[in-house]
This record gives sequence, structure tokens and C-alpha cells, in this order.
Amino acid sequence: MTAREIEAELLTRCAAVGRGQDASAQDQREANVFRLAALILRWRFPQEASQWFRISDAYFSQYPEQCLEPGEVVRKGWVFDLPRLRDMLTLELSRNIKK
Repeated sequence: MTAREIEAELLTRCAAVGRGQDASAQDQREANVFRLAALILRWRFPQEASQWFRISDAYFSQYPEQCLEPGEVVRKGWVFDLPRLRDMLTLELSRNIKK
């Protein structure tokens, strides 16, 4: 699987979780990306951000040592950069609205 395919899969998953179609983070990467998405999109997508915060908080209540600072999430390569995450996730969420 290429980096772009992995990114697309994560964005689709993030949008689904934001829309309430799933209620858990599967791993540390997802929990940190959900938290990061909530931080950068909370004003544009407040309902989705609430979901992402709730789900990431639930994960981190079990694994608090796995909660990373936003810069570390980028350094690990789980997202390319914050503007790209914001733009791509906004596009993904907008697609979901039109369906």
C-alpha cells in the first residue's frame, strides 16, 4: 500500500468516525490523528470534532502514555502536515455531506 493509499484510508476512517459511523480508535495512530483533526477543525466541524475528542479521550484514558503532541504526530509521518490534513479532511467530510 502506498503512502497516498494509507492517507486516503485514514481520512476516510476519520470522516466516518467524525460522522458517528464508528465509536472507537483502533490504535495509537488513529487516536492521535482524531485528536489532531479535532484540534484543527473544531471551528469548521464542531460536531465531528466533538466525536473525535470523545473517541480519542476514551482511547487515551486506557493508554495515556500514547498521547502525543501534534508535532510528534507529524514527525512520525502519521500525517504529512497540518494544512494538508485540514484540507484533505475538509474535502472528505464535504463528500460525505453530498452523498
